[in-house]
Amino acid sequence: MTYNVLGMILVPDQLAALYDATQVLVAAYDSFDRLRYANAAFRSAFFLAPGEEVTWAEIMRRNHAERRGTVIAAPDFDAWLVSTSSRRGKVPYRAFETDLYDGRWLLMTEGVSASGWMLCIASDITALREDGRDVRQARDRAIKEAQTDDLTGIANRRFITARVDDMLSPGALGGALCVLDLDNFKYINDLVGHLAGDAVLRDFAARINGLIRRKDCFGRIGGEEFVLVLPQTAAEEAVLIVERMLSLVRQSRPLPQWPDFAYTFSAGIATGGPGTTFTDLYGRADRALYMAKMSGRNRIQVDGEAPPAVMAARG
Repeated sequence: MTYNVLGMILVPDQLAALYDATQVLVAAYDSFDRLRYANAAFRSAFFLAPGEEVTWAEIMRRNHAERRGTVIAAPDFDAWLVSTSSRRGKVPYRAFETDLYDGRWLLMTEGVSASGWMLCIASDITALREDGRDVRQARDRAIKEAQTDDLTGIANRRFITARVDDMLSPGALGGALCVLDLDNFKYINDLVGHLAGDAVLRDFAARINGLIRRKDCFGRIGGEEFVLVLPQTAAEEAVLIVERMLSLVRQSRPLPQWPDFAYTFSAGIATGGPGTTFTDLYGRADRALYMAKMSGRNRIQVDGEAPPAVMAARG
C-alpha cells in the first residue's frame, strides 16, 4: 500500500482519492489549530489553495472579509473570533449546523484527540428539514450563551469548571490549574473609569486566549479573575506558559486615549490528578495567587513552594 503525505498525516492513496471524490467536507487541524489536511470539497467551500496550510482563525478572517465561506452574523468579527476560539476544540466531540454564503447549510462535526488534533467532517443538509432550522439555531445560541462570559466573550465559570472536572476525571492524566488576577484593578477603575476598565478586561482576555493550546481552556470566573486550565501539564511547564503571557501583557497598551497606560497580572498555579476535586485544586491555586500578590504582584507563585521561591517572570 502506498501513501500520500498530507501535512503530517499519512493517508493511503485510495482513501485520499475517495476523500477528494466525495462531496462531504473533510479536514484535519493540528493542536495549534493549523489546517494540515483538507479534501477538495472542504478547500472549495472555504477557498483554500491545494496544499495551503493556514490556521482556522486565518481562514475565518479572510473569508469574512470577502463575504464568502461561513456566514458570520456577529456585528464585531474580532469579538466573535475570541468568543468562538475560547470554546473551539475543548470537548472531545460536538456537532452543530452552519450556513455558507453560497446558500448551503452544513451539519459540521468536530472530533478532538487527546493530543489536540481535530477532525472536521461536514455534510450538506440544505434540503433537510428547513422548517426546523430556526429552532435548532436558537438551541445552539442558547448553549453558547450559557457557556460564555458576557463581557469578554470567552468561556465562563460553568464551562471552565466542566473542563477542570474533565482533567481530573478517572482515566485522565491531570494537569495544572492557573488562577490569573489583574493587579490593582480597583485602582485601574478609579483611574480611568469602569468603561475603560472593561476594555482592559477584554484586552486581557483576547491576548491570553490567543496564546493557549488546543487542549487548554481559558475563562473568566468573575471580576478581574480568570482561570487557565492546562491538561497534561506539569507545574514547571505551566510556569513557562504563564511567563510568556506575563511578558505579552506587560507590552499591551489597550487604551488609545491613555497611550502610556499599562497593566500586569499575578498568577497562582496548582497541579492535580484523578481524585482531586475542583474545590481543592482551585483553593490551592487561589492561595498561591494570594502569595504572589503579597510578594509584590506581577509574578507567578506555584502551590507548595515557600514564599522565598516566588518567581518573578523572566525576560
